[in-house]
Amino acid sequence: MMEQDRIRVLSADDHALLREGIAMIINCQPDMVIVSQASGGKEAIEQYRVHRPDVTLMDLRMPDLSGIDALAAIRAEFPEARIIMLTTFENEEEVQRALKAGACGYLLKSIPPRELLQTIRQVHAR
Repeated sequence: MMEQDRIRVLSADDHALLREGIAMIINCQPDMVIVSQASGGKEAIEQYRVHRPDVTLMDLRMPDLSGIDALAAIRAEFPEARIIMLTTFENEEEVQRALKAGACGYLLKSIPPRELLQTIRQVHAR
């Protein structure tokens, strides 16, 4: 499968270990590729502008700009952006804020990798 035919993913998380783990999982899939990574919300916005990924995985809490604020900024500029929140926080209020801001999904970092991949494919297919 050619790279342009694969689901192009941006991963935004302030933990390098998590970003690298996600990249390894995604890059092992024949139908997906990580096109960029960001360590904060502001960088996620910049990387989205440059790469225009098909799906973005966004951490909820990052040091410079929250994932929800980055999500809102990206969606204001690119209304078609498909962003999945990926977090350790199960707070119902945070879930509602993310969905209201335009998130296509809200996943906990404790999910099995196959569920992450399945969600990416489902969000991409919308």
